Amino acid sequence: MAQELLPATSFFDQRFGVTSRDLDKVLSRALESKADYADLYFEYRSNEAISLEEGMVKNASSSAANGVGVRVLAEAKTGYAFTDDITIENLELAARTARYIAQNKGAPVPVPVGGAQGSPHNLYPVENQTGEVKLEERIALLHEMDRLARSLDQRVKNVFVSLVTQRKIVLVASSDGWVVGDVQPLIRLNVTCIAEDGGNRQMGTFGGGGRVGFSFLTEKNDYARYTREAVRQALLNLEAEDAPAGEMDVVLGPGWPGILLHEAIGHGLEGDFNRKKISAFTDRLGQKVASELCTVVDDGTIPTRRGSLNMDDEGTPTQRTVLIEKGVLRGYLQDRLNATLMKMPFTGNGRRESYAHIPMPRMTNTYMLGGDADPGDLVAGIKDGIWAVGFGGGQVDITNGKFVFSCTEAYRVKDGKVGAPVKGATLIGDGATALKQIRGLGNDMALDPGMGNCGKAGQWVPVGVGQPTIRINAMTVGGTEV
Repeated sequence: MAQELLPATSFFDQRFGVTSRDLDKVLSRALESKADYADLYFEYRSNEAISLEEGMVKNASSSAANGVGVRVLAEAKTGYAFTDDITIENLELAARTARYIAQNKGAPVPVPVGGAQGSPHNLYPVENQTGEVKLEERIALLHEMDRLARSLDQRVKNVFVSLVTQRKIVLVASSDGWVVGDVQPLIRLNVTCIAEDGGNRQMGTFGGGGRVGFSFLTEKNDYARYTREAVRQALLNLEAEDAPAGEMDVVLGPGWPGILLHEAIGHGLEGDFNRKKISAFTDRLGQKVASELCTVVDDGTIPTRRGSLNMDDEGTPTQRTVLIEKGVLRGYLQDRLNATLMKMPFTGNGRRESYAHIPMPRMTNTYMLGGDADPGDLVAGIKDGIWAVGFGGGQVDITNGKFVFSCTEAYRVKDGKVGAPVKGATLIGDGATALKQIRGLGNDMALDPGMGNCGKAGQWVPVGVGQPTIRINAMTVGGTEV
């Protein structure tokens, strides 16, 4: 086995008595019967959550879970088994089970390109994590946010605040002969405010976090900024008018609106969809798929970001991958299996929700690079349209890129002048067309505040998104205006 990079190996050895010799033994079991590759994914996860509602603590909980997943690859087949009781006997049973599922019936897959090589990262601190801060101190922060929100405007009638923290220790051992580990902190603070005026009740929500400690929220008073933003959104929605409907020009704000890019385009660039030829971007490498203004990257190496990782869940160091360069499709996001079968490099995007899940190609921090336009000029160039600043949920069809997204904050724009906020606006289109209809990029590229989660095949993982202000011509807007 190769050298240990982070303190995960000693953790699992001390806690569960799993030695390097044991890892070799289990991997040998998994590789019998002509299997091509096997790996073990150890995980220990501790979670803490506190929520405040109506000025009272409604929930304060902590939990811990651990387990190991054993994966065996044979050609395009994957065998996977897991156990939450970490003993050598259970690991060997899981290895035999995974091997049985993925019994190799044909010629072996060619030697994969890439692998768990390159310099390891150190992207986030592991000291002073939230779990080490007294419970009373964390509860006091939530009460302060409740007090602040109510003091900002008497129309604020209720406040919901939640603080969720996680500390995950992972270890990946591979039949290729390497062992790598990581200690991964994660924190998210969220606040929702309900405002009421004359029977009209509206909501505003904001939050953030990342792979940081508790001090991240307090040193620069980020908690206060989150609170003020949630109140502002709630009060703004009290004044909102019904949204227009029809085809019109749209300007998307910077930062969190990049969730549309993530859903409508990012998923279509994941390796498994393209290997199976069910993506709108299949077999289009080297072709123009977007406006020449567009460069889209996925970068798992941005320090402390929610979507960043020192290594992916297969042990491969994360990297910065250019997906679209000046409108031309340059690459896909890959895990080990799909990269091997497509004969492409690993990109460090093999991710899984937990030890009980099979890894698959997933995004980390996906964003569009900024341009040189003044954001105000992009809005001023709209004759009749909307300026969408915030987004909620949406739906996407990976096979054709068609999407529907709801706007949580948007404004009517006429003759270049920003008018009243609108409610009930949805953006309808498809990713490929939207990319080609981009007519301007602002010089204000920003990442989201650290609140993204991504779902795929029933698995959820933390991610980041980002973009500059973007002007898109002729997008369909669904509205409620009569």
